[in-house]
Parts: sequence; C-alpha cells; structure tokens
Amino acid sequence: MAVKLRLKRMGAKQRPFYRIVAADSRSPRDGRFLEVVGTYNPIANPAETKIDEEKAMYWLNNGAIPTETVRTILSKERILKKLAENKTKKVGK
Repeated sequence: MAVKLRLKRMGAKQRPFYRIVAADSRSPRDGRFLEVVGTYNPIANPAETKIDEEKAMYWLNNGAIPTETVRTILSKERILKKLAENKTKKVGK
C-alpha cells in the first residue's frame, strides 16, 4: 500500500480549510484516510499551519510520500530538514 501525505479539503464554499492526512494513494481526495497529521488554513493572513511533528516524522520515516503542496508546508515548518538530519545521523553511526 502506497501512503501519501496530502490535503483533505474541509470548510464551506469559498472558505477552504485543509487537514493534512496520511492516506492510501488509491483513496479519493476527501475519502478514507489513515491518520490526521495536521491542519492548514490558507484564508488566515499569514496562513496558519499546525502539524504534529511526531506523526509527520513517523509517516515520512515509514515511506509516506508528501504531495507537492504538503512538501512545501513541511519545508516551511522545517520538518523535512529535521528528517534529513535524522537520516544523516543514522548513516553516521
């Protein structure tokens, strides 16, 4: 099963709100998911993001592939940098 970290759209018309979820790549965008990793609110100025770092790291370490948008969000939150540092520490041992 290929797992992706992607956005699940919530909110009303013209007022999007997203949950960042770990989901099977074959499931629909707003369909079934495995776990909620965080939230993203693009309406707020500046955009608000809340990510459970432990859950995100868990899924990334176990092979989950983030979509382009989620990758950008994780980069801004410096989670991808921490992931890279952890991998280099493991290789160095």
